[in-house]
Amino acid sequence: QDYFIKENVRNFYSVSISGYHIAEAGANPITQLAFTLANGFTYVEYYLSRGMNINDFGPNLSFFFSNGVDPEYAVIGRVARKIWAKAMKNKYGANERAQMLKYHIQTSGRSLHAQEIDFNDIRTTLQALYAIYDNCNSLHTNAYDEAITTPTEESVRRAMAIQLIINKELGLAKNENPIQGSFIIEELTDLVEDAVLQEFDRITERGGVLGAMETMYQRSKIQEESLYYETLKHTGEFPIIGVNTFLSSKGSPTVIPAEVIRATEEEKAYQIDMLNNLQKSNLDHVNQHLSNLQDAAIRNENIFDKLMEATKVCSLGQITSALFEVGGQYRRNM
Repeated sequence: QDYFIKENVRNFYSVSISGYHIAEAGANPITQLAFTLANGFTYVEYYLSRGMNINDFGPNLSFFFSNGVDPEYAVIGRVARKIWAKAMKNKYGANERAQMLKYHIQTSGRSLHAQEIDFNDIRTTLQALYAIYDNCNSLHTNAYDEAITTPTEESVRRAMAIQLIINKELGLAKNENPIQGSFIIEELTDLVEDAVLQEFDRITERGGVLGAMETMYQRSKIQEESLYYETLKHTGEFPIIGVNTFLSSKGSPTVIPAEVIRATEEEKAYQIDMLNNLQKSNLDHVNQHLSNLQDAAIRNENIFDKLMEATKVCSLGQITSALFEVGGQYRRNM
C-alpha cells in the first residue's frame, strides 16, 4: 500500500479484506462480519503505524463477504458500511471518500449440495438477490456444479445469467433501495450492528485481533459454529430441500460428475517447460534480485518494490524460498 501511495496507484486495491473464507469454514454471518471488520481495522492501525495517511490508503481498501441464506445476510453490506463509516470518521478523522466501504459478494459455496444439484441455482439466485438489494459493489454467483467439480462452461453461463436476469429483467431491482425502510430490514440492521459491536468487545478483551489469534479464539469460534450448523443439518432442524427433507422419489442421491475438469498432461508439461525456460534465461540476474529481497525483509523495509523487480526474472517458487530462508516458517501457538 505504501508503494501504491508513492506511485499514485489508485485503481487497484492492495488488500482484499476477506470474510468469505471465514464463512466457508463454518462461521455464522455475525461472526463473519465482526471478524472481517476487526481485521480491517487492524490493517488500518498497522498502516498508520507505518506512517501512512488515512486519506491516502482508506479509499484503497476493499472487503469481500459471503452471502448465505440466513436473514442477517440481507443487511450485511449496510451494517458493514455503517460501522466502517462511523469509525473512519469519528476515530480516524478520515475524509468522505475513505469512509465509503466497498465490498464484493460471492454467493455461499458451502450452501451448495451434491444432492438435487439443480436446486443450487435457486439458492444462488436468492443469495444474489440479497446482495443486489443491499447494493454490493460487485457480485460473484457460484455455478451449481461447484459442489462436485470445477465449473463447466454451461454451468458458468447459467450462474452468470442469474445476475443478468436480476439486473436486466427484474423490475424491482431497477430501484436502488427496494427494501429500504421496511420494518424487518431496519430492525435487522440494528440487531446485526449491535451483535457485531458486542463481538468487537470480546476481541478487545483478548488483546485485539492479533492477541485473540494467539489463543486461537477466532479459530475456536468458527469451529463451534460450524459444528452447530452441521448438527442442525443432520437432525433436520435446519431444513435443506432435497438433502435432509422433501427428498425425491429416488432418495436424492449424490450426483456423480460426468467429468471432472482437470489440467491435461500437455497443459502441465507446458507450464513446467515455461518455468524451466524462465529460470534458465535469467540466471545472471536471479541471485541479485533475491538477495535484495531478503535484505529488505531482514531490515523490515518495504519489500513491494523489490518484489516488482524480482517477478520480472524470478519464479514464485524462487521468491517464496528466498523469503522462507530469512523469515522462517509460522508455527501455531498451541
